Amino acid sequence: MLKYPVLPLKQHGFTLIELMVTVSILAVIAMIAAPSFTPLIERWRVRSAAEALQSTIYYARSEAIKRGGGVTINATDNADWANGWAVKSGNDTLQETSALNKVSVTTGKTTLYLDRWGMVSDSDGGVPTALDFLLTPANKDENAASATRVCIRVSGLIQHLPGSEECNPSTPDPDPDP
Repeated sequence: MLKYPVLPLKQHGFTLIELMVTVSILAVIAMIAAPSFTPLIERWRVRSAAEALQSTIYYARSEAIKRGGGVTINATDNADWANGWAVKSGNDTLQETSALNKVSVTTGKTTLYLDRWGMVSDSDGGVPTALDFLLTPANKDENAASATRVCIRVSGLIQHLPGSEECNPSTPDPDPDP
């Protein structure tokens, strides 16, 4: 009978010390990198809120044309657009947008009215008017790098400008076909 030498079994994996050192290094790198993501996250939140507002205006405009007017966009609590808004036709709520996450909205209006042509005004039966919404990260002002101004012109064009720029309703709309 032949006897083979018994070799010790090879162990696979990591020791507990190796794993703890790796996790510690990753934690230090994450702590160093985290503050650099703050402006990126703020910019994403503000852009998302601006696009939600623009989408709501387009939706309300199409509903106003379809229903022959009488469509409104109301700040949810009739004061702060950052708490959300709703598109309504009479007593019917057509669409609701929930509160924005760490984004402030500044405008002088609590309700927007849309007539049968889809034009936005600041009063029921009022003259179509240009509107201005300033969206900023929470606790920051219009000079923040991620601040955005949403301008709604009388013609219906919606523009996104840097927060520090002013909406100028008298400037002609840019030519879409240069």
